[in-house]
Amino acid sequence: MNALAIRQTVNLSGIELSYWEWNQGLEPLLLLHGLADCGLVWSSLGDYLATNYHIVAPDLRGHGDSSKPQEGYQFADFIKDLEALMEHLGWSSATVLAHSWSAKLLTIWATKHPELFRNLILVDPFFIGKIPNWFEVTFPILYRVLPFLKMMRSFASYEEAEELARQLKQYRGWTPLQQQVFQASIEQKPDGTWGSKFIVPARNLIFREVMRVAGLTQPIEIPTLFIKPRQGLNRTSWQIKPYRTYLTNLQICEIPGNHWAFLVEPEIFNQTVAEFLNSDTGR
Repeated sequence: MNALAIRQTVNLSGIELSYWEWNQGLEPLLLLHGLADCGLVWSSLGDYLATNYHIVAPDLRGHGDSSKPQEGYQFADFIKDLEALMEHLGWSSATVLAHSWSAKLLTIWATKHPELFRNLILVDPFFIGKIPNWFEVTFPILYRVLPFLKMMRSFASYEEAEELARQLKQYRGWTPLQQQVFQASIEQKPDGTWGSKFIVPARNLIFREVMRVAGLTQPIEIPTLFIKPRQGLNRTSWQIKPYRTYLTNLQICEIPGNHWAFLVEPEIFNQTVAEFLNSDTGR
């Protein structure tokens, strides 16, 4: 397990939030994982930046080792958790990095409370705008085909689950880092089968929330880095347009890798984040 980070747990008004903490540096840095992932996806980045930053990477509610209520998966619920976590840590503001769905969460949060943020780092955001209601009929198909949801099925053994995981984009190459992240995101169920720690009610409710709420609705002046993997989700100008429109202090950096560049190309990903944070814009 990670040598530099410590696993912590805090009770936030009835929600147990589990998180990884690198407490060697001073500058507050909060790392938010994407849908169906867990805080350990930031293991490599946390180690890379640990000297200069106080880093916290939570398992968001419904994920990993944090509480998994049957309801309470609106953006407001996650924001409440994260603000309570910052208060617990004694942080009045922080740089926040977020991947995929949680990048949408971050833009909503930053719109509501911009004073809490020093910088924003958006890693290949997902579904930033509202989605037409008819799109919900496609959800059962998406639940089956999206790589980050394929581990939610039931597996007869750990070996069967790992066999599928090795074929997924986020685990391309099956490095020790990827294997560690996979093992942290899966568990044996009471009936002896294996499956994701991410729960179905969270999946269903988050998808509905993503559909009905826009992520960018007014200008945000906070310095922002948009990390755009070459094989990521954002490949066209119309996908990038909302970010250029609403983020008035925006840098876009294209890097190798897919939607999970921090797992498949961690070295260049870590360097990209560090360069932004060390730049005049990121300070």
